[in-house]
Amino acid sequence: MKQLSFFRKSSGSGSSIVEQTAGGSSSARGQALGRGRRRRFVWVLGFFCLWGSVICMRLVWLQVVRHQEFLDRAARQQQRTFEVAPRRGVLYDRNLHELAMTVLVDSVYAVPIEISNKAATAEALARVVHVDPAESFTTSTRILARMTASKDFAWVARKQDPSMIERIKALNLKGIYFQKEFKRYYPNNDIAAQVLGYVGTDDNGLGGLEQQFDDELHGTPGHMLTALDAKRHVLGSEESEPLPGENLVLNIDQNIQYIAERALDEQMARMKALHGTVVVQDPHTGQILALAISPRFNPNDSRHMDAGVLTNLAVSDVYEPGSTFKLVAYAAALDAAGVQPTDKVDCQGGSMTMFGRTLHDDKSDHYGVITVKQALEHSSDVAAAKMALKLGPAKFYGYMRDFGFGQRSGIELPSETRGLLQSPKRWGATSILSMAIGQEVGVTPVQLVGMVSTIANGGVYMPPHILLQSTGEMKGDARLQPAAFHPENELPEQLPDGAHRVIKELTAAQMRMMMQGIVLEGTGKLAQLNGYSSAGKTGTAQKVDPETHTYSHTKLVASFAGFAPVSSPAISVAVVIDQPTAGSAISHYGGATSAPVFAEVAQQVLEYLGVPHDMDLKLAPKAATAAIPREEPSEHTGDLNALFADLNELPADDPLRKPPATAPLTPNPNAEASGRAVDDPSRPEQTTVSDRTAASSINASAHQGSSGSDSNGPGFSGPAGAGRGGVAAASLKQSTAPAVSGSAAASSERLSADAVTSRPAEGGPAVVLDARKRVPVPSLIGDSVRKAIEEAGLSGLTLEAIGNGIAAEQAPAPGTMVPTGTEVVVRFKR
Repeated sequence: MKQLSFFRKSSGSGSSIVEQTAGGSSSARGQALGRGRRRRFVWVLGFFCLWGSVICMRLVWLQVVRHQEFLDRAARQQQRTFEVAPRRGVLYDRNLHELAMTVLVDSVYAVPIEISNKAATAEALARVVHVDPAESFTTSTRILARMTASKDFAWVARKQDPSMIERIKALNLKGIYFQKEFKRYYPNNDIAAQVLGYVGTDDNGLGGLEQQFDDELHGTPGHMLTALDAKRHVLGSEESEPLPGENLVLNIDQNIQYIAERALDEQMARMKALHGTVVVQDPHTGQILALAISPRFNPNDSRHMDAGVLTNLAVSDVYEPGSTFKLVAYAAALDAAGVQPTDKVDCQGGSMTMFGRTLHDDKSDHYGVITVKQALEHSSDVAAAKMALKLGPAKFYGYMRDFGFGQRSGIELPSETRGLLQSPKRWGATSILSMAIGQEVGVTPVQLVGMVSTIANGGVYMPPHILLQSTGEMKGDARLQPAAFHPENELPEQLPDGAHRVIKELTAAQMRMMMQGIVLEGTGKLAQLNGYSSAGKTGTAQKVDPETHTYSHTKLVASFAGFAPVSSPAISVAVVIDQPTAGSAISHYGGATSAPVFAEVAQQVLEYLGVPHDMDLKLAPKAATAAIPREEPSEHTGDLNALFADLNELPADDPLRKPPATAPLTPNPNAEASGRAVDDPSRPEQTTVSDRTAASSINASAHQGSSGSDSNGPGFSGPAGAGRGGVAAASLKQSTAPAVSGSAAASSERLSADAVTSRPAEGGPAVVLDARKRVPVPSLIGDSVRKAIEEAGLSGLTLEAIGNGIAAEQAPAPGTMVPTGTEVVVRFKR
């Protein structure tokens, strides 16, 4: 019983223990289950957090890091962007004649993705556009390579002529399109080529002013944005307008430039020289009126340029000046050493030895004691050396620097050199002797013309300038007006930067007198002008032979630098001709090679500018020539009358076709003494004269130069002439151009008033004149070309000039009554 109860007790307690044990297990399981749930939640939460972080990182990578990349990819797929090139600025001469301009032309491009057979298309295009064997850009191989390299765009040929574009359009090829582009065009071809420079295919300046002012001329490009759909169809476009470049107005006068280049080219051909340079400058302002270099190149044909002629020798070519540099020694001696032109100097028989070196004058010069003026006239080396010795190295060097040597002038052209001029510390024992005669010093033609301009203007160095102004206005805008050159006899009140006095005014006057003696009595006699005084200095420098490294006796540089007229210089001219070879050795000297070029250029430029004569005209001028002479017909008078009738388109029965047997000595008594037109009822009421016949010759001789054009030159005009007869005839439409004088302008206005109407005629427009207005033909025999033009213009007539020199024959005869506007034919002879 006891055992049983114990058992029961034990069992009871066991049940309790079991129950207690079961209750504990359930609680633990619940806790474990809760922990599992929390763990799974953490894992899920962590997974989603990690997944979200990855998504965010990916979005950041795509939207931030690679944002621009995808924008560019989308743009390439959905848009096509073209850069719209700006119009490059125009280069004008001072009279607003275009020297370089921009025209619109077509370029050809392909969209390769639209072309199924690229090879066949490239071959077909190359057969048309590849016309230049030296040009590899348009070969079929290169065209195909560009098509293969890009899916959306490939150039085929750029900036083609309209005829070429029509041939390409005739092929009717799929995927070939045309785009307008600007092309640089030089209307006068090679005129002032080295000054203007040229541009590349993308209109980047590669030389001359085009390179120097490339940023200003280029302008700001625009853009055209075109939206495309999936099939590459255009949905719309947006365009930003390009900003055109600045226009540059140069100091160069196109007519003076042509005169200089023509004279230089002719002498280069005669002398068979290596190259040559002519610089024409206004001595009172430093403005460069012409800068001619020969040989030249055509900037319109940049693919066939000779690299040897691209350099602007006027600012980049350094040469030893020779005797022209003696002007520095003489001017400095007169200015600082108390030397006078009448002082005596011992030339020692043409030889002087110093520090072991012997200076020799020319073989024909063995002068003893002569005046300083005579020593300069005969270009004595011994006398020049003694002038420098009177100064000493320091002073002589200072004057050389003041005259602009050994430093850049600041002219607005690229690649200007400072020349060669060492400081006295680096001179040798005889360097001062060498420099006095133009050796051991290197100069440029621009520096040379600056030196003579300093003497010409009274002793003030004026820095040379070729740029007149930069402007945003185009020709035709009232705010942009031509700046025709009018010679002044005074320096500007406000001197420009870099201008400074070099020598005293008295010294400059003495030097002008001595330099005139060089032309009249010395080595520069071939620089004499007709009707004008001139002054200058010849120079002949030996070149260094690269093989022997010594001075050559056959390779020379001939130069001449001078100005005219002497009393009131209007222009300074420097002529440098390198290595003339034709003729004898003495003909290679500066006095024989370069002085005639100076004479021809100075004579024509002074006539063109209307500078008054300060000397009597010679009956047989040596240097005065018409700018563009006409080939003379036979000498008998009948030809002149026939030409007169043809020029004025006279009817077959017109009495003016039959010249009177004896020319009347006095005009019709009904005519007024002043030469004004009078009524003549005996003539038909109206006579038709061609537009060219009614042209006003006064406008042709205008100093400002309303230009015309002819086959021989780029729009040359002036009293020396242009066109068929050597005299530029401006049409009635140009009668508003400035004339040479008030009376001449009045004649032009009267002539315009006489033209009552106009009508088209076969072969061109015609002007109908009131034939009742008649004037007597003045006597032009014995007149120069310029004077004949003026006299004819004052009578209301125009003039057709034949030949050069002095008027010898005319048609019709003096005193003949003719309608105003009639063209008189005059033959000029030397």
